[in-house]
Amino acid sequence: MTGIVGPFLPDWRTARPIAPYHKGDGHVTDDTLMTHALIEVYAARRTHLDAFHMASDLVPIMIGEPRWIPELEQEALILQRVFLAEKWMVARMHYGHVDPREAGVGNVVNCGATMYMAPVGLVNMGDPEGAYAEAIDLAGAHQSSYGREAAGVFAAAVAAAAAPGATVADVMDAARRMAHDGTAAAIDAVLAAVADFTARGGSEDPRELGRVIRAAVAPYDTVGDAYRAMAMDARLPSRTKSIEELPVALGFVAAHAGDARASILDAVNYGRDSDSIATMAGAICGGLGGRDAVPAEWVRDVAEASRLDLDAVADTMAGVVRDVAAADAERARAKAAMLDELLAGALL
Repeated sequence: MTGIVGPFLPDWRTARPIAPYHKGDGHVTDDTLMTHALIEVYAARRTHLDAFHMASDLVPIMIGEPRWIPELEQEALILQRVFLAEKWMVARMHYGHVDPREAGVGNVVNCGATMYMAPVGLVNMGDPEGAYAEAIDLAGAHQSSYGREAAGVFAAAVAAAAAPGATVADVMDAARRMAHDGTAAAIDAVLAAVADFTARGGSEDPRELGRVIRAAVAPYDTVGDAYRAMAMDARLPSRTKSIEELPVALGFVAAHAGDARASILDAVNYGRDSDSIATMAGAICGGLGGRDAVPAEWVRDVAEASRLDLDAVADTMAGVVRDVAAADAERARAKAAMLDELLAGALL
């Protein structure tokens, strides 16, 4: 693929295995629906969020506010589009009244929480440690183990990317610094493979980079090579495994030096959970390059096909970032003054 394509299947309402979703045609997926829902929560609260906001704010949006769902081509609830790992949040917190900080325990371990954590990186712009901590707290309502860990690392990567003057190296350093266990090992393996591939001059085969990255991440991925025929122990908690999507996205960003078009297209052509890989790669590249990093024709065509006002979403998020940053700065000044006073007293 080189850009937006037509319908994936002409009989999309009944075709298997992906019915009833109208793929292609510039239709956004569940990644975007969940990202925009989280932005709505930030817009309402205009502060840093925690797991309790997932129960009090995000879940009600998912189950109580119909909106146009492009892949269903109808007004529906977000709940009716997302997969079981996201429905888990509703079952656990709305119906089971589980402590939001622990609601993700027992869910399948996948990229479900990671795919919509970019806004967390933006409200913690330039502070990967803060982004990691906030995303880990939020993601506890949705995921556990390496699924939760990846959410924190992705948010940290976006926070690093969005800092003024940030480079691709800054993003990779932040991801490596924040990652633990199998997630850290998978990221290291992918970035090492990309560096070696680049040093060898790459390949004339446009698919070779994807194969190199897949080989590097495969030992840490529980799903296996047959994506729709997973092993019995797939997506179980582990200290040694990683979701596939985040290390792969980081690999494409590194290989293409932060170029959004090239990174997103390679992510899409990689296959497997391609929308989530492209979402993560695109968010990081967008943080590095800003609005101009994303091809204008993609923005135009996706907005029209999905009936989304993407400019309004961006403006809303920018306003939230300004408000949260101002509050953070005021708290930092107050804390610095308190520490100065404390240290002065201690020295007397």
